[in-house]
Amino acid sequence: MPKLNIEGVGDFEVSAGKRLVRALTDDAGTDQLHACGGKARCTTCRVEFIDGEPNDMTSAEKNLLQQRGLEGVRLSCQILCDQDMSVRLISRLEGSGRLDAGSPVPDTIDPS
Repeated sequence: MPKLNIEGVGDFEVSAGKRLVRALTDDAGTDQLHACGGKARCTTCRVEFIDGEPNDMTSAEKNLLQQRGLEGVRLSCQILCDQDMSVRLISRLEGSGRLDAGSPVPDTIDPS
């Protein structure tokens, strides 16, 4: 099982192949935003990698980050937990002014 370290929150073991956004919310109990429900449309699920950033990136994530001019961040909805990683949460419900963290996120990544 991959280990997930969340800066300022703690260390967690997560199921291999679980979407990072689901690990952040379900396993770690954080208030990570995911307004579009994991469809790579909104960029609210952004995280910064401290260590263990995956080399692979879905086309949807790559295109959206380029369109928005975002660098140094990744979309947690488009990443599978298949290795140990350490992240910093930068997109949280607290202080966002939103009523909730977002729509439910399915188990599988779509679009890819």
